[in-house]
Amino acid sequence: MKQIAIATVMLFGLVCRGNTQPPAPEPQLAPEIKFDSVPFLKLTPDRNLGEVLGVAINSKGHVVVLNHPGNANAGPVYGESTTQLLEFDQNGNYVREIGQHVYGFAYVHSVRFDKYDNLWAVDKAAMTVVKFNPEGMVLLNLGRRDEGPDKPEYRTANPPPTPVDGEFNGATDVAWDAQDNIYVSDGYFNSEVAKFDKHGNWIKRWGQPGPSGTHANENPGNFRTPHNIGIDRDQNVYVADRNNRRIQVFDTDGNFKKFIFLNVPYDKTRHPVLGNLAATRPDETQPWTICITNGPKQYLFTSDQEPGRIYKIELPSGKIVGYLGESGHELGQFNWIHGIACPDENTLYVADMNNWRLQKLILHPNKK
Repeated sequence: MKQIAIATVMLFGLVCRGNTQPPAPEPQLAPEIKFDSVPFLKLTPDRNLGEVLGVAINSKGHVVVLNHPGNANAGPVYGESTTQLLEFDQNGNYVREIGQHVYGFAYVHSVRFDKYDNLWAVDKAAMTVVKFNPEGMVLLNLGRRDEGPDKPEYRTANPPPTPVDGEFNGATDVAWDAQDNIYVSDGYFNSEVAKFDKHGNWIKRWGQPGPSGTHANENPGNFRTPHNIGIDRDQNVYVADRNNRRIQVFDTDGNFKKFIFLNVPYDKTRHPVLGNLAATRPDETQPWTICITNGPKQYLFTSDQEPGRIYKIELPSGKIVGYLGESGHELGQFNWIHGIACPDENTLYVADMNNWRLQKLILHPNKK
């Protein structure tokens, strides 16, 4: 089996004292996981996908695809993109569209099913988190959409505006703990985690905008685009701190526990699918996604933009046990993975954003 150096998970508390700097994390060896990309969605010429940002799967095996078709039928929102939540059955047959004409939609960033098969949509432009019951009716709205007849805009400023309890500023994702408390990664401008109870009542926030420091293992609680969030059975909260190039792990009260890094050696001379070839490229790559399996032993799957890999991480240890894929345009390659659904440790549904498609992956961890 092919081997490649990948990241050791570094465990840190608040490590900087005086002039002491934490050392950069060291890489280690782990296997490449073989996989197949298999046909799933049964699309027709009148239902081509556009920008695919998210994917979620419920207890029946039905898959919801978050699609941005890029037309102006819903009005001039965020560059005239619209949002479609398209449901397919367990065999990939189209079932219905969910949430048509919902006021809380402008540019939905992620979708998740909770354990009750309610569907949640997190909209970074409308500043909302919307909960739908299994029939597709709105049950709950968190946040508040900016008013205005023609051009909603992000609440941007330099420095960013002071966060307001119960409101969002570029929210990205949602997760729940064992008591059904709600956690929102609020994401592009507030750069924090917002916590609500199961009724949507405000509890607290933690985190603030800020860089990691000289190394990625400094300044826990500083976020630059907390892009995805997930919670395991041990009630650890995992936040993909994308632009700080790390996953931060907290307890459910926001106390920092450790970092996980994707400092995977890769061919830095290989040209990115999108973007110029930089003179220097960091060892740590950017974690974009969080998906946690529900089997007897839990794993976390995450992905990066470049070199475009998916990583399988053992929980709760945080040990990276393998990787798969690379960036590109062919099947089995990815052009910005923006969302992952992981019904089990060997089946993944991948929102392949800039390739305008959903890929279903079957992993073969024992295949050489």
